[in-house]
Amino acid sequence: MNKIVLLGTGTPNPDPDRSGPSVAILVNKSVYIIDFGPGIVRRATAAGINPSQMTTAFLTHLHSDHTTGYPDLILTPAVVGRTEPLEVFGPRGISDMTNHIMTAYGEDLREREIWSTLSNERGYIVNAHEIREGIIYQDDYTTVEAFRVDHSSLEAYGFKFVVEDRIIVISGDTRPSPNLIAKARGCNVLIHEVYTAEGFKERSKEWQKYHSEVHTSTYELADIATLVKPDLLVLYHQLHWTRTDDELLSEVTQRYDGRVVSGKDLDVF
Repeated sequence: MNKIVLLGTGTPNPDPDRSGPSVAILVNKSVYIIDFGPGIVRRATAAGINPSQMTTAFLTHLHSDHTTGYPDLILTPAVVGRTEPLEVFGPRGISDMTNHIMTAYGEDLREREIWSTLSNERGYIVNAHEIREGIIYQDDYTTVEAFRVDHSSLEAYGFKFVVEDRIIVISGDTRPSPNLIAKARGCNVLIHEVYTAEGFKERSKEWQKYHSEVHTSTYELADIATLVKPDLLVLYHQLHWTRTDDELLSEVTQRYDGRVVSGKDLDVF
């Protein structure tokens, strides 16, 4: 038994209806977290996930909207009973980020160590693993492959999860990526970032240059999905600008005839 929960489908823009980007994949009793947007643990709790189960996590890249919830992921589950270290797999720089967070919360950790009888010290341990392309994680239920995507100058990854009877691919932030197309062909679920191609036309030249070089438009995603042929295409990290969710979805379906949904926080697939 496995399922995908969208914990957050937002962007750096502070949309009250969309928390920062984060996805949970649940396989039997195991929980795998991808990206750590703001509000991650509370969103997980709203989805029925016990924070103490949040012990394995993967990060696509180091942009703030994907990492602002990292201290929350480290500390909150430990406060409420996580008994195992947190294992985190991410790009170059995740070790430094982890060490700086632990230093920043040094006073909190020192105080909690004093009252260690009320918590489990192992729950505060974080093991950060800097990854490269290839198989980066494997257990009895899940195999995770990392592959490079194109997102500005950052080292950025997408992830391919092979879980029981499904293959789930998560793009992270990327412009159209041939590497993603190659890795995702024939997957069951493709979760991909997107911005509205029509709304893009109203952006300033500076913003158009930025978005076209680091993100994927609705029309581009339709072409990608036509090549990949997933059973289900899920839009997340949606940049709507002046367009509605229905208009965003329509831009994709004008050019792609497969099954597609625009994901919302706490949607389950």
